[in-house]
Amino acid sequence: MAKVTFNTDLCKGCGLCVSACPKKLLVIAEDQINNKGYSPAVMTDMEKCIGCAFCATMCPDCIITVEK
Repeated sequence: MAKVTFNTDLCKGCGLCVSACPKKLLVIAEDQINNKGYSPAVMTDMEKCIGCAFCATMCPDCIITVEK
């Protein structure tokens, strides 16, 4: 199982990682606001993540870390 971590304080909520996820496991959190005033991306079900790292590759701010 892969482990995906987000540095949510630096996330701008651009949604590029959300659109890149082949399993559609990432969403922009509507109930969270980070220190910069943005809604960050979050993982909905870590158990279903395949560890492809497409999300980390697409992130312009490099806030996503994928460990296999």
